[in-house]
Amino acid sequence: MEIDKAIRECDDRRLQTKYNNATYVVQRALALYSIEEVAFSFNGGKDSTVLLHILRAGYFLHKKGQNSVNGDLKDFPIRTIYFESPCAFPEINSFTYDTAAIYGLQIDTISLDFKSGLEALLKEKPIRAIFLGVRIGDPTAVGQEQFSPSSPGWPPFMRLNPILDWSYRDVWAFLLTCKVNYCSLYDQGYTSIGSIYDTVPNSLLCISNSSNKFKPAYLLADGRLERAGRAKRPSTSTGGQIPAESNGLTSQDSYKNSMLTASIIAVGDEILFGNLEDLLGPYLCRKLHSIGWSVLQHSAVHNNIDSVAEEVERQKSKSDMVFIYGGVGPLHSDVTIAGIAKAFGVRLAPDEEFEEYLRHIIGDQCTGDRNELSSKWEERVRIIACFFNMVVP
Repeated sequence: MEIDKAIRECDDRRLQTKYNNATYVVQRALALYSIEEVAFSFNGGKDSTVLLHILRAGYFLHKKGQNSVNGDLKDFPIRTIYFESPCAFPEINSFTYDTAAIYGLQIDTISLDFKSGLEALLKEKPIRAIFLGVRIGDPTAVGQEQFSPSSPGWPPFMRLNPILDWSYRDVWAFLLTCKVNYCSLYDQGYTSIGSIYDTVPNSLLCISNSSNKFKPAYLLADGRLERAGRAKRPSTSTGGQIPAESNGLTSQDSYKNSMLTASIIAVGDEILFGNLEDLLGPYLCRKLHSIGWSVLQHSAVHNNIDSVAEEVERQKSKSDMVFIYGGVGPLHSDVTIAGIAKAFGVRLAPDEEFEEYLRHIIGDQCTGDRNELSSKWEERVRIIACFFNMVVP
Protein backbone atom coordinates (compact mmCIF):
# COMPACT_ATOMS: atom_id res chain seq x y z
CA MET A 1 0.00 0.00 0.00
CA GLU A 2 1.71 3.22 -1.19
CA ILE A 3 0.82 5.41 1.81
CA ASP A 4 2.00 2.92 4.41
CA LYS A 5 5.18 2.27 2.42
CA ALA A 6 5.98 6.00 2.09
CA ILE A 7 5.64 6.60 5.83
CA ARG A 8 7.60 3.49 6.81
CA GLU A 9 10.47 4.48 4.53
CA CYS A 10 10.69 8.15 5.56
CA ASP A 11 13.09 9.35 8.26
CA ASP A 12 10.57 11.59 10.05
CA ARG A 13 10.01 9.83 13.38
CA ARG A 14 7.46 12.36 14.54
CA LEU A 15 5.37 11.80 11.40
CA GLN A 16 5.68 8.04 11.79
CA THR A 17 4.36 8.29 15.36
CA LYS A 18 1.44 10.46 14.29
CA TYR A 19 0.66 8.09 11.44
CA ASN A 20 0.79 5.01 13.66
CA ASN A 21 -1.53 6.59 16.23
CA ALA A 22 -3.99 7.78 13.59
CA THR A 23 -4.17 4.45 11.75
CA TYR A 24 -4.60 2.70 15.10
CA VAL A 25 -7.71 4.82 15.75
CA VAL A 26 -9.02 3.81 12.32
CA GLN A 27 -8.36 0.13 12.98
CA ARG A 28 -10.05 0.30 16.39
CA ALA A 29 -13.08 1.98 14.83
CA LEU A 30 -13.31 -0.67 12.12
CA ALA A 31 -13.14 -3.34 14.81
CA LEU A 32 -16.07 -1.72 16.64
CA TYR A 33 -18.23 -0.83 13.65
CA SER A 34 -18.96 -2.56 10.38
CA ILE A 35 -18.12 -0.85 7.07
CA GLU A 36 -21.81 -0.06 6.59
CA GLU A 37 -21.92 1.72 9.97
CA VAL A 38 -19.09 4.20 9.34
CA ALA A 39 -18.81 7.21 7.05
CA PHE A 40 -16.17 9.78 6.17
CA SER A 41 -16.84 13.51 5.92
CA PHE A 42 -14.74 14.88 3.05
CA ASN A 43 -14.61 18.57 2.13
CA GLY A 44 -11.60 18.76 -0.19
CA GLY A 45 -9.42 20.62 2.32
CA LYS A 46 -5.93 19.62 3.41
CA ASP A 47 -7.03 18.02 6.69
CA SER A 48 -9.71 15.85 5.13
CA THR A 49 -7.29 14.95 2.33
CA VAL A 50 -4.87 13.68 4.97
CA LEU A 51 -7.73 11.83 6.65
CA LEU A 52 -8.74 10.19 3.36
CA HIS A 53 -5.30 8.63 2.99
CA ILE A 54 -5.08 7.76 6.69
CA LEU A 55 -8.39 5.92 6.26
CA ARG A 56 -7.14 4.15 3.15
CA ALA A 57 -4.02 3.05 5.00
CA GLY A 58 -5.95 2.15 8.16
CA TYR A 59 -8.42 0.07 6.17
CA PHE A 60 -5.54 -1.67 4.40
CA LEU A 61 -3.88 -2.49 7.75
CA HIS A 62 -7.22 -3.63 9.17
CA LYS A 63 -7.77 -6.05 6.29
CA LYS A 64 -4.13 -7.12 6.41
CA GLY A 65 -4.57 -8.00 10.07
CA GLN A 66 -7.48 -10.21 9.05
CA ASN A 67 -5.31 -11.84 6.35
CA SER A 68 -7.91 -10.82 3.77
CA VAL A 69 -5.94 -8.50 1.52
CA ASN A 70 -3.31 -9.00 -1.14
CA GLY A 71 -1.44 -5.99 -2.48
CA ASP A 72 -3.10 -2.59 -2.75
CA LEU A 73 -6.80 -1.91 -2.30
CA LYS A 74 -8.04 -0.16 -5.42
CA ASP A 75 -11.40 1.03 -4.10
CA PHE A 76 -12.25 2.66 -0.79
CA PRO A 77 -15.45 1.07 0.60
CA ILE A 78 -16.21 3.57 3.37
CA ARG A 79 -19.18 5.80 2.54
CA THR A 80 -18.04 9.39 1.87
CA ILE A 81 -20.14 12.46 2.66
CA TYR A 82 -19.64 15.76 0.85
CA PHE A 83 -21.62 18.80 1.94
CA GLU A 84 -21.86 20.79 -1.27
CA SER A 85 -22.23 24.54 -0.85
CA PRO A 86 -22.80 27.37 -3.35
CA CYS A 87 -20.20 29.30 -1.33
CA ALA A 88 -17.43 26.77 -1.94
CA PHE A 89 -14.45 27.54 -4.16
CA PRO A 90 -14.76 25.92 -7.62
CA GLU A 91 -11.31 24.43 -7.08
CA ILE A 92 -12.56 22.67 -3.94
CA ASN A 93 -15.53 21.18 -5.79
CA SER A 94 -13.36 20.02 -8.68
CA PHE A 95 -10.74 18.48 -6.41
CA THR A 96 -13.39 16.68 -4.35
CA TYR A 97 -15.05 15.02 -7.34
CA ASP A 98 -11.75 14.25 -9.06
CA THR A 99 -10.49 12.59 -5.87
CA ALA A 100 -13.71 10.60 -5.54
CA ALA A 101 -13.22 9.27 -9.06
CA ILE A 102 -9.55 8.38 -8.53
CA TYR A 103 -10.09 6.41 -5.31
CA GLY A 104 -13.52 4.99 -6.04
CA LEU A 105 -15.25 6.83 -3.20
CA GLN A 106 -18.91 6.03 -2.54
CA ILE A 107 -19.78 9.71 -2.29
CA ASP A 108 -23.10 11.07 -1.02
CA THR A 109 -23.48 14.73 -1.97
CA ILE A 110 -25.61 16.71 0.49
CA SER A 111 -26.84 20.24 -0.25
CA LEU A 112 -28.37 20.87 3.19
CA ASP A 113 -26.51 22.40 6.13
CA PHE A 114 -24.33 20.04 8.16
CA LYS A 115 -26.84 19.29 10.92
CA SER A 116 -29.90 18.90 8.67
CA GLY A 117 -27.90 16.87 6.19
CA LEU A 118 -26.72 14.50 8.91
CA GLU A 119 -30.23 14.06 10.26
CA ALA A 120 -31.51 13.11 6.81
CA LEU A 121 -28.55 10.82 6.09
CA LEU A 122 -28.73 8.96 9.41
CA LYS A 123 -32.42 8.29 8.87
CA GLU A 124 -31.69 6.65 5.52
CA LYS A 125 -28.42 4.85 6.29
CA PRO A 126 -27.30 2.65 9.22
CA ILE A 127 -24.40 5.01 10.03
CA ARG A 128 -23.26 5.01 13.66
CA ALA A 129 -19.86 6.71 13.42
CA ILE A 130 -18.31 9.39 11.20
CA PHE A 131 -14.61 10.05 10.59
CA LEU A 132 -13.82 13.77 10.76
CA GLY A 133 -10.66 15.71 9.90
CA VAL A 134 -10.80 17.78 13.09
CA ARG A 135 -7.52 18.99 14.60
CA ILE A 136 -6.93 20.36 18.09
CA GLY A 137 -6.60 23.98 16.91
CA ASP A 138 -9.93 23.99 15.08
CA PRO A 139 -12.83 25.98 16.56
CA THR A 140 -14.96 22.81 16.67
CA ALA A 141 -12.31 20.73 18.46
CA VAL A 142 -13.00 22.03 21.97
CA GLY A 143 -13.82 19.15 24.31
CA GLN A 144 -13.37 16.46 21.68
CA GLU A 145 -11.35 13.26 21.97
CA GLN A 146 -10.47 10.72 19.29
CA PHE A 147 -13.78 8.99 20.04
CA SER A 148 -16.44 11.57 20.99
CA PRO A 149 -20.23 11.14 21.02
CA SER A 150 -22.12 13.86 19.14
CA SER A 151 -23.21 16.94 21.08
CA PRO A 152 -26.66 17.28 22.70
CA GLY A 153 -29.26 18.40 20.16
CA TRP A 154 -27.49 16.64 17.30
CA PRO A 155 -28.41 13.26 15.82
CA PRO A 156 -26.65 10.49 17.76
CA PHE A 157 -23.40 9.24 16.24
CA MET A 158 -19.78 8.74 17.27
CA ARG A 159 -17.30 11.36 16.08
CA LEU A 160 -14.03 9.71 15.09
CA ASN A 161 -11.02 12.06 15.05
CA PRO A 162 -7.86 10.16 14.00
CA ILE A 163 -5.78 13.33 13.36
CA LEU A 164 -7.00 15.31 16.37
CA ASP A 165 -3.46 15.81 17.72
CA TRP A 166 -1.88 16.68 14.36
CA SER A 167 -0.32 20.09 13.80
CA TYR A 168 -0.14 22.16 10.62
CA ARG A 169 3.42 20.93 10.18
CA ASP A 170 2.28 17.30 10.52
CA VAL A 171 -0.39 17.75 7.85
CA TRP A 172 2.05 19.08 5.29
CA ALA A 173 4.77 16.61 6.22
CA PHE A 174 2.29 13.82 5.47
CA LEU A 175 1.02 15.25 2.18
CA LEU A 176 4.51 15.94 0.86
CA THR A 177 6.04 12.69 2.10
CA CYS A 178 3.26 10.60 0.56
CA LYS A 179 3.25 12.74 -2.62
CA VAL A 180 -0.53 12.80 -2.85
CA ASN A 181 -2.60 15.39 -4.69
CA TYR A 182 -4.20 18.26 -2.78
CA CYS A 183 -6.37 21.22 -3.78
CA SER A 184 -4.52 23.68 -6.04
CA LEU A 185 -5.54 26.64 -3.85
CA TYR A 186 -2.86 25.63 -1.33
CA ASP A 187 -0.21 26.36 -3.94
CA GLN A 188 -1.66 29.87 -4.32
CA GLY A 189 -1.06 31.01 -0.73
CA TYR A 190 -4.26 29.73 0.89
CA THR A 191 -3.49 28.04 4.21
CA SER A 192 -7.01 27.48 5.58
CA ILE A 193 -9.99 27.35 3.24
CA GLY A 194 -13.55 28.27 4.14
CA SER A 195 -16.07 29.85 1.80
CA ILE A 196 -15.40 32.26 -1.06
CA TYR A 197 -16.71 35.03 1.21
CA ASP A 198 -14.40 34.57 4.18
CA THR A 199 -11.12 33.26 2.75
CA VAL A 200 -8.16 35.05 1.20
CA PRO A 201 -4.54 33.99 0.65
CA ASN A 202 -2.39 34.22 3.77
CA SER A 203 -0.54 37.54 3.64
CA LEU A 204 2.43 35.94 5.41
CA LEU A 205 3.11 34.02 2.20
CA CYS A 206 2.97 37.06 -0.07
CA ILE A 207 6.05 37.27 -2.28
CA SER A 208 7.98 40.54 -1.88
CA ASN A 209 7.16 43.29 -4.37
CA SER A 210 4.03 41.45 -5.49
CA SER A 211 0.45 41.78 -4.31
CA ASN A 212 -0.88 38.82 -6.29
CA LYS A 213 1.79 36.14 -5.99
CA PHE A 214 2.13 33.86 -3.00
CA LYS A 215 4.28 31.01 -1.79
CA PRO A 216 2.62 27.61 -1.33
CA ALA A 217 0.94 26.83 1.98
CA TYR A 218 3.54 24.30 3.09
CA LEU A 219 6.10 27.14 3.37
CA LEU A 220 4.19 28.89 6.18
CA ALA A 221 6.79 29.08 8.95
CA ASP A 222 4.41 29.29 11.92
CA GLY A 223 1.55 26.81 11.72
CA ARG A 224 -0.35 28.68 14.43
CA LEU A 225 -1.07 31.35 11.81
CA GLU A 226 -2.72 29.03 9.30
CA ARG A 227 -6.09 30.78 9.79
CA ALA A 228 -4.65 34.25 9.14
CA GLY A 229 -6.35 34.22 5.76
CA ARG A 230 -9.80 33.73 7.25
CA ALA A 231 -11.51 37.14 7.02
CA LYS A 232 -14.82 38.38 5.72
CA ARG A 233 -14.59 39.85 2.24
CA PRO A 234 -16.51 43.13 1.96
CA SER A 235 -18.69 43.57 -1.11
CA THR A 236 -16.99 45.77 -3.70
CA SER A 237 -18.71 47.83 -6.37
CA THR A 238 -15.83 47.26 -8.76
CA GLY A 239 -15.97 43.50 -8.43
CA GLY A 240 -12.17 43.49 -8.53
CA GLN A 241 -9.86 41.13 -6.73
CA ILE A 242 -9.39 41.79 -3.05
CA PRO A 243 -5.71 41.94 -2.10
CA ALA A 244 -4.83 39.29 0.45
CA GLU A 245 -2.32 41.43 2.27
CA SER A 246 -5.17 43.65 3.46
CA ASN A 247 -6.85 40.52 4.85
CA GLY A 248 -10.10 41.22 3.01
CA LEU A 249 -9.99 45.02 3.20
CA THR A 250 -9.47 47.06 0.07
CA SER A 251 -7.21 49.78 1.45
CA GLN A 252 -5.91 51.43 4.59
CA ASP A 253 -8.93 53.73 4.46
CA SER A 254 -11.03 50.78 5.59
CA TYR A 255 -9.13 50.75 8.86
CA LYS A 256 -9.49 54.49 9.35
CA ASN A 257 -13.22 54.51 8.67
CA SER A 258 -13.85 51.96 11.42
CA MET A 259 -11.65 52.61 14.47
CA LEU A 260 -10.40 49.35 15.93
CA THR A 261 -10.07 49.09 19.70
CA ALA A 262 -7.54 47.30 21.85
CA SER A 263 -6.89 46.50 25.49
CA ILE A 264 -3.44 45.74 26.89
CA ILE A 265 -2.81 43.47 29.88
CA ALA A 266 0.56 43.13 31.62
CA VAL A 267 1.04 40.04 33.80
CA GLY A 268 3.41 40.11 36.76
CA ASP A 269 3.64 41.34 40.34
CA GLU A 270 6.95 43.07 39.54
CA ILE A 271 5.11 45.31 37.05
CA LEU A 272 2.01 45.73 39.22
CA PHE A 273 4.06 46.87 42.24
CA GLY A 274 6.47 49.03 40.25
CA ASN A 275 9.55 46.89 40.84
CA LEU A 276 10.11 46.58 37.10
CA GLU A 277 9.62 49.32 34.52
CA ASP A 278 7.04 48.34 31.93
CA LEU A 279 8.62 49.28 28.60
CA LEU A 280 6.57 47.04 26.36
CA GLY A 281 3.13 48.42 27.31
CA PRO A 282 3.78 52.08 26.42
CA TYR A 283 5.64 51.03 23.27
CA LEU A 284 2.67 48.90 22.21
CA CYS A 285 0.29 51.80 22.89
CA ARG A 286 2.30 54.10 20.64
CA LYS A 287 2.46 51.53 17.86
CA LEU A 288 -1.28 50.87 18.00
CA HIS A 289 -2.10 54.59 17.94
CA SER A 290 0.24 55.06 14.98
CA ILE A 291 -1.85 52.65 12.87
CA GLY A 292 -5.16 54.15 13.90
CA TRP A 293 -6.15 51.90 16.79
CA SER A 294 -7.73 53.17 19.99
CA VAL A 295 -6.37 51.70 23.24
CA LEU A 296 -9.27 51.49 25.68
CA GLN A 297 -7.36 50.21 28.70
CA HIS A 298 -3.86 49.28 29.80
CA SER A 299 -3.87 47.22 33.01
CA ALA A 300 -1.51 45.11 35.11
CA VAL A 301 -2.55 41.99 37.03
CA HIS A 302 -1.09 39.53 39.52
CA ASN A 303 0.80 36.60 38.09
CA ASN A 304 -1.81 33.97 38.90
CA ILE A 305 -4.26 32.18 36.65
CA ASP A 306 -7.47 33.56 38.18
CA SER A 307 -6.32 37.18 37.95
CA VAL A 308 -5.40 36.74 34.30
CA ALA A 309 -8.66 34.94 33.50
CA GLU A 310 -10.81 37.61 35.18
CA GLU A 311 -9.08 40.47 33.37
CA VAL A 312 -9.22 38.74 29.98
CA GLU A 313 -12.91 38.01 30.57
CA ARG A 314 -13.55 41.71 31.26
CA GLN A 315 -11.59 43.04 28.31
CA LYS A 316 -12.45 40.56 25.54
CA SER A 317 -16.04 41.77 25.32
CA LYS A 318 -15.01 45.43 25.13
CA SER A 319 -12.20 45.40 22.58
CA ASP A 320 -11.56 44.11 19.07
CA MET A 321 -8.19 42.81 20.21
CA VAL A 322 -6.62 42.06 23.59
CA PHE A 323 -2.82 42.13 23.84
CA ILE A 324 -1.30 40.33 26.81
CA TYR A 325 2.29 39.83 27.89
CA GLY A 326 4.18 38.58 30.93
CA GLY A 327 6.83 40.05 33.16
CA VAL A 328 10.18 38.31 33.54
CA GLY A 329 11.05 34.63 33.64
CA PRO A 330 9.35 31.65 31.99
CA LEU A 331 6.62 31.01 34.56
CA HIS A 332 4.54 34.08 33.72
CA SER A 333 3.94 32.83 30.22
CA ASP A 334 2.58 29.59 31.67
CA VAL A 335 0.23 31.54 33.93
CA THR A 336 -0.80 33.83 31.08
CA ILE A 337 -1.65 31.00 28.72
CA ALA A 338 -3.56 29.07 31.39
CA GLY A 339 -5.47 32.23 32.34
CA ILE A 340 -6.49 32.90 28.74
CA ALA A 341 -7.64 29.30 28.36
CA LYS A 342 -9.75 29.59 31.51
CA ALA A 343 -11.32 32.85 30.30
CA PHE A 344 -12.42 31.21 27.05
CA GLY A 345 -13.42 27.92 28.67
CA VAL A 346 -11.02 25.79 26.66
CA ARG A 347 -8.34 23.32 27.64
CA LEU A 348 -4.62 23.65 27.03
CA ALA A 349 -2.87 21.39 24.55
CA PRO A 350 0.92 20.97 24.26
CA ASP A 351 2.57 22.68 21.31
CA GLU A 352 4.62 19.77 20.05
CA GLU A 353 6.35 21.85 17.38
CA PHE A 354 7.62 24.25 20.05
CA GLU A 355 8.76 21.34 22.21
CA GLU A 356 10.61 20.01 19.20
CA TYR A 357 12.22 23.44 18.77
CA LEU A 358 13.28 23.47 22.43
CA ARG A 359 14.84 20.05 22.10
CA HIS A 360 16.73 21.32 19.07
CA ILE A 361 18.12 24.21 21.15
CA ILE A 362 18.81 22.22 24.31
CA GLY A 363 20.04 19.10 22.55
CA ASP A 364 21.50 16.30 24.63
CA GLN A 365 21.00 18.25 27.87
CA CYS A 366 17.33 17.22 27.94
CA THR A 367 15.84 13.75 28.42
CA GLY A 368 12.54 14.81 26.84
CA ASP A 369 10.46 15.28 29.99
CA ARG A 370 8.08 18.25 29.62
CA ASN A 371 8.80 19.58 33.13
CA GLU A 372 12.50 19.45 32.38
CA LEU A 373 11.89 21.31 29.14
CA SER A 374 10.15 24.06 31.09
CA SER A 375 12.93 24.34 33.66
CA LYS A 376 15.65 24.16 31.04
CA TRP A 377 14.08 27.08 29.22
CA GLU A 378 15.04 29.30 32.18
CA GLU A 379 18.64 28.87 31.08
CA ARG A 380 17.64 30.32 27.70
CA VAL A 381 15.87 33.44 28.98
CA ARG A 382 18.71 35.53 27.59
CA ILE A 383 17.41 34.63 24.10
CA ILE A 384 14.06 36.21 24.93
CA ALA A 385 15.83 39.17 26.49
CA CYS A 386 17.77 39.72 23.28
CA PHE A 387 14.53 39.62 21.33
CA PHE A 388 12.91 42.29 23.49
CA ASN A 389 16.02 44.45 23.25
CA MET A 390 15.37 44.55 19.52
CA VAL A 391 11.70 45.44 19.97
CA VAL A 392 11.63 47.81 22.91
CA PRO A 393 13.49 51.13 22.60
